[in-house]
Amino acid sequence: MPNKKHFHRYLYLALLLTIILTILLGVINYLEYRTYRHNFNQKIENIVNVVVEKYPDITEKDVIKILNEPSLRHPLRQYGFLEEDDLIKTNHDYHIRFLIINVSFIFLSLLIIIALFLKYNHHMDIELASITKYIEEINKKNYTLKIDEISEDELSILKNEIYKVTVMLKESAENAQKDKKELKQALEDISHQIKTPLTSILIILDNILDNPDMPLNIREDFISDIKREVGNLNLFIQDILKLSAFDVNTITFHSKTVKLKSVIADALKKVEPLCDLKNVKVELDVQPNITLKCDRYWEVEALMNIIKNGIEHSSSHLKIEAKSNQVYTMITIKDDGMGIAKKDMPHIFERFYKANLNNSDGSGIGLALAKKIIEKDNGTISLESTKDGTTFIIKYYNF
Repeated sequence: MPNKKHFHRYLYLALLLTIILTILLGVINYLEYRTYRHNFNQKIENIVNVVVEKYPDITEKDVIKILNEPSLRHPLRQYGFLEEDDLIKTNHDYHIRFLIINVSFIFLSLLIIIALFLKYNHHMDIELASITKYIEEINKKNYTLKIDEISEDELSILKNEIYKVTVMLKESAENAQKDKKELKQALEDISHQIKTPLTSILIILDNILDNPDMPLNIREDFISDIKREVGNLNLFIQDILKLSAFDVNTITFHSKTVKLKSVIADALKKVEPLCDLKNVKVELDVQPNITLKCDRYWEVEALMNIIKNGIEHSSSHLKIEAKSNQVYTMITIKDDGMGIAKKDMPHIFERFYKANLNNSDGSGIGLALAKKIIEKDNGTISLESTKDGTTFIIKYYNF
């Protein structure tokens, strides 16, 4: 299991301590054996010296044979010595001393290992208490992140997961608060957009109801106004639904290679009545061989909204050009209107935003929807504006 540095440290320390204690115990046993051997050899040497001195004719082989002969190992039984008796008293004393040392050494080793375990367990308790307190703070919606307190020990995986959850909860809380504000603002904008035409319709209806003898031509004009306002409301609601579908990512694009000129032609058909009403002439400069991989339906929708915006703000002329290279296909839509103020340009593609223009009667959704569609089809949209007009620049990348 990764990132258990603290646990590994204690494990290595315990292993090292075990090795050291084993080595020390081996050294003690070796010293005990060496002491016994030295003492035995010294006593046997004394006995051999006495035997050699008393029996000068005895050879070294005879002495060695006597010492190693099994039948002669316990010749002192006749003198009252048993096998379990200590023949050499000094060795017995050494045995007791080394026994005390060994027992003390083992006891001390156990104490050290217990102390090490208690220290490790105490550290675990502190870490668990810290994590518990941290979780309690999260439950109180306190998402303060203490990254410096997250160390790499055996609980680091749990801490890291809690950290991730904390980040997620903090982001969720911030996003929820942001979404609430955006929803409140959107509802206010939608309410305003709907309230204006509804108020206009109600006023017209009150006029019609209050004047049963109203001239027919005026009544027909009022009814036409009501129809126009209802139509605008219908378009507004459709645009809102489309934009909402993009926001929740429920739109599926079906990309196919199509002729760009035919896509622009379909978009122009939808705004022909507006061109006639505004008396705006559209100039089209698109090579017939330029193709575009996109969802035709939605691209017609996007270009229609941008062209519609250009017609609404044109004086008399709108120019649409397209060209293509190995990197991208570019469409420019240029009007000859009064341009957009510098302060308004960063907000043009925001929903419900309207520049302070006298001839701007749109809902403020069309350009935001167009941007969503173009970006979905691997494109970008930007604009340039001067006092001589505004140019929308759309680029669809070929990769």
